[in-house]
Amino acid sequence: MTPTRSLITLAAVALLVACASPPHTKALRYNVPDQAVQPVQPEAATGNTTKPGWAFAQQAVAAANPLATDAGHQVLRAGGSALDAAIAVQMVLGLVEPQSSGIGGGAFLLHFDGQKLTAHDGRETAPAGARGDMFMDQGKPLAFDDAVLSGYSVGVPGTVRMLEAAHQQHGTLPWGQLLQPAITLADKGFRVSPRLHALLQADPHLKKDPLALRFFYQADGLAWPVGHVLRNPEYAHVLRRIAAEGNQALHEGPVAQAIVQRTQSAPRPGSLSLQDLRTYQPKVREALCFDHTAQQRAYRVCGFPPPSSGQIAIGQILGILDRTTAQGPEMQAGLPSADWLHRYTEASRLAFADRAQYLADPDFVRAPAGDWRSLLAPEYLLGRSQLIGAQSMKTATAGQPGGTSTSFAPMPHQTEYGTSHISVVDAQGRAVAMTTTIEAAFGSRRMVSTDPSRPGGFLLNNELTDFSFVPADAQGRPVANRVEPGKRPRSSMSPTLVFDKTTGQLLMSGGSPGGAAIIHYTAKLLTGTLHWGLNAQQAINLPNFGSLGGPTLLEAQSFPATTVDALKAQGHAVIEMDMTSGLQAIERTPNGWFGGADPRREGVVLGN
Repeated sequence: MTPTRSLITLAAVALLVACASPPHTKALRYNVPDQAVQPVQPEAATGNTTKPGWAFAQQAVAAANPLATDAGHQVLRAGGSALDAAIAVQMVLGLVEPQSSGIGGGAFLLHFDGQKLTAHDGRETAPAGARGDMFMDQGKPLAFDDAVLSGYSVGVPGTVRMLEAAHQQHGTLPWGQLLQPAITLADKGFRVSPRLHALLQADPHLKKDPLALRFFYQADGLAWPVGHVLRNPEYAHVLRRIAAEGNQALHEGPVAQAIVQRTQSAPRPGSLSLQDLRTYQPKVREALCFDHTAQQRAYRVCGFPPPSSGQIAIGQILGILDRTTAQGPEMQAGLPSADWLHRYTEASRLAFADRAQYLADPDFVRAPAGDWRSLLAPEYLLGRSQLIGAQSMKTATAGQPGGTSTSFAPMPHQTEYGTSHISVVDAQGRAVAMTTTIEAAFGSRRMVSTDPSRPGGFLLNNELTDFSFVPADAQGRPVANRVEPGKRPRSSMSPTLVFDKTTGQLLMSGGSPGGAAIIHYTAKLLTGTLHWGLNAQQAINLPNFGSLGGPTLLEAQSFPATTVDALKAQGHAVIEMDMTSGLQAIERTPNGWFGGADPRREGVVLGN
C-alpha cells in the first residue's frame, strides 16, 4: 500500500468512527489485528477502565486518545518514521483532546534514531515585552485563575515550529501528508468522548470566551453530549495552511495576527507581538541521562534537561532511594509498602526543594557548580539520603551540590496542570518520547480563529503561569524561575527513554501528563518496570503517590488503612486524593514490543 493510500484509508476509518458508530457500543474495531479492539467510550478524568496492555512484533504507538493513536499507527504502516507518527498524533490530539495540548502550545521531544539521541525543545517563551512583576497586583501575586485568564499567561507557541524542524532531520513522509488525518477528522467530525464532555461541563471559565462558547457548548450552555459529532472547520483551515506553507503559516500572516489579537484583547492584555511569533526558535539540546542499576542490571535513563525539572527530580528521587536502607519489603500484597512510601516521599521532598531553588531556563540561569549533573552526582545524592530518618522531615531545604552557593530565592509553591504524552517506536529502531502541553485544562481559555464566521479554531496556552508569580523574596533575592523576556518557563514534563547501559539497546519509551506530579508518575513507571519486574501496563496500573514538597499524597481508595496509619505514625501528613495520571509506555520484550496505557484516561496502544 502506498503512503498516500494508507493515509486516505485512515481518513476513511476516522470518518466511520465519527459518523457511523453509535455512541454507546461497547467496542470499536480499527483496521488493525483482532487483539487491538479498543473501547469507544474511554473514561472521564476520574474514571478507571481496565486495559490489558498490547503486544506487537515490530512497531507501536501510544497516545492519549484512540483516534490519535490510530493516526500514528497508520503513518507507521505507510512507511513513516517514529517522528512522522508523533506529528500525526499531535495534530489529532489538538482536535480531539483540546484540553491538554495543541498547536497553540509547546512540547519537549526526545528522539532516538537508532544511534543518536536528540532533545528537541519546543517550549513556549515569554514575549519580549514580558515583565518580571506582571503576575503581581499591589504587592501580591494574582489569583491563579485571574492570571490564567489574562493575556499575560500566553507564551509564544513552539510545538509546530519544533515539530517541523525535527521532521527535517528525522522525517520520512512529506510534512503535509502527516496533517491529513487531523484535517479529515476536523472536516468530517469526531464523536465527543466522555472525558472531553465531562471536562467541558465542569470547566467554569471556557464559556467566558465567545468563540469557545459557540463551539464547545449548545445554545442552552451545556457541553455537547457524549457521542455528538463535533466538526472544526477552522482547525482544518489552519492545518491546511500549515500543511502547505509549513510553520510560517502559524507564526506569520493571518493566523499569527489572530493569535496576537486574541492575546491583546484579553483581560490584562498581554504583550505578545507578531515579532515574538516571527522570531521564535526551537532549540536542540543535549539529552540528560543518568545511570541506574536495578535487579543487577545497569540502565541508562535519558530525559529532558532544563528548562524541564522532570529528569533531574526523577534521577534524584531514584538515586536517593538507592542509598537508603529498607526496613522491610518494598511491596506488600501487590502495592508499595508503607516503609517504601516513607522513603520515596522523603526523597521527593529533598528533590522538590532543589527543584524550587535551582531549576529554570538554562539560557538565563547558571547550573549549580556549573553543571546540572551536579544535582545527580553520587556523592551529593548520598549526602541527601542521609537526611532521611525514621520520621518524616515534613519539609526540606535545598542542598548545595558541588559546594555551590546561590543568590537565588526558592520559588514558592504554585499549582501546575495539564499536558499529554506520546510514545512511538518504529520498525527501523527509531523512537520518540514526547510530552506536549497547553498547561491548564483548555489553556488560557482563549480560542483563535482567522474567520469568526467559521466555527472552531484552536486554544492558546497559559504556559507563562509556570513562571514564579513572585519575582523575588522579601530580601530581594530573585527567584531563578521568574519571568524574563524570551525565557522558557520551568516545566515538569518528563519524556523518557531507557537504554541497556551495556549494549546501548533501547528498552522503553514512556511519560505522562499531570503537572508537577508527572515526576512521580514517571518515577512510578520506572520503579515498577525496572525494580519490581512488572510489565508496563502493570506498572501504570499501580496506584499513584508522591509529595510535591509538603504532604504525602496517595491516590484515593487505593491503599489499605494500615499503610495510611503507618505513614501517619511516621509523622506524615497524608492526603488521599484523585491523582489522574495519563501514562503511556512502550517496552521491549523478547518477541518485540509491549505497550501500556493509563486506565485513568482514554489512551490506547496500537501497532503491528
